Amino acid sequence: MVSKTSSAKVVLISAIASGQGKTTTTAALARKLIKLGQSVRVFKTGPDFIDPMMLERASGATVQSLDLWMVGLAASQAMLAQAAAEVDVILIEGVMGLYDGTPSSADLARAFGVPVLAVLDASAMAQTVGALAMGLRDFGPVNLAGVIANRIASEGHAKMVADAMRDIALFGSLRRQDQALPERHLGLVLPQEVAQLDSILDQLADQLELDIEAWDRLPLTEFALPETPELPLLLLGKTIAIAQDAAFAFIYPANLECLRQLGAELVFFSPLADQAIPLQAYALYLPGGYPELYAARLSEAGLWQASLRTAHAAGMPILAECGGMMVLTESLTDQQGRSWPMLGLLQGRVVMQQRLAALGAQALVTEQGELRGHTFHYSRFETDLMPLARTVKHATQADGEAIYREGNLQASYFHAYFPSNPGAAAHLFLK
Repeated sequence: MVSKTSSAKVVLISAIASGQGKTTTTAALARKLIKLGQSVRVFKTGPDFIDPMMLERASGATVQSLDLWMVGLAASQAMLAQAAAEVDVILIEGVMGLYDGTPSSADLARAFGVPVLAVLDASAMAQTVGALAMGLRDFGPVNLAGVIANRIASEGHAKMVADAMRDIALFGSLRRQDQALPERHLGLVLPQEVAQLDSILDQLADQLELDIEAWDRLPLTEFALPETPELPLLLLGKTIAIAQDAAFAFIYPANLECLRQLGAELVFFSPLADQAIPLQAYALYLPGGYPELYAARLSEAGLWQASLRTAHAAGMPILAECGGMMVLTESLTDQQGRSWPMLGLLQGRVVMQQRLAALGAQALVTEQGELRGHTFHYSRFETDLMPLARTVKHATQADGEAIYREGNLQASYFHAYFPSNPGAAAHLFLK
């Protein structure tokens, strides 16, 4: 039996740390290659919701997560293989620094034989960019294809960086941006909040000086196309209502696809628009997002609040993740210290804070096996409720986020990645 393969030009875009401009550079490169007539697919390493939204706008295609632990080696390979069969170029944006985390971006690059492009912020240095590049290449080592120097001040500055690269290729440079992609406490702002975003992305693409000859010399990466088994239709005939707007925007595209493959029909509604839960809904999914930015509007959205209280009283299965859980408490105190009444289905209050409260990969042990995911939040839940269970931190195996249960409502700061255990995910939405 001859195995089917696919191939494409693939690079993993990483850096020495967060804040070097990986997302901006990846977005600029994706948009530039598309302008040059290439078909492009972008992936994001590790758990993330916001960067993929921005990269989706830059590339025009859904951005999935790759992760050797949360997503898994086989599933990551399957997505890369499928993408390689459909496009010319695959860009994978790394997470944090190249070697940070377990598993790291470097681990992912080595697992699939993918070359690395390092984005290095040159704004406060010149020749030292070459030393950093050599260190990134040799520490692992990884197959470092080259460097894109970010925040270059002038042609002279660019020449000093280029002269210092020695045997490492300088693939390109990006000038200091007058219009950078804006950020807030959880990362970039959402794409729909950025005025003239496509014009900014086009400008970044035009400002990216790319060595086309060096790019063309990159080899193709080949992937085996695995057979993907069909999922059991555990949610066949079930309609799941999903809150989706600027307050509830943190949803893995793979989660939605997993629910559909399990047989569910998905309907979407907006609490911010004061829309009630659709009448045909069997279950409700309240994902994470930025409810703290819209607490005033959510506290006054009487129609959606009434429909949620009615649904809960009637025993509707409800899954609330992070921001979704925050609105179900008695009150939410925002970062300006203002307190807003919420739905009161969970005893206690949520308080925003300036420092990070939790971050990292975690897993929930269920009767159907381990359901993997992550946590990332800047608030704390002050409550006397006793948790039904706790997640397990991947790095240390210590207790992670509390899982709360009230009737058929399950709530936590934990963001689950449904394809890591579709059976466990299905049971979250069953009575």
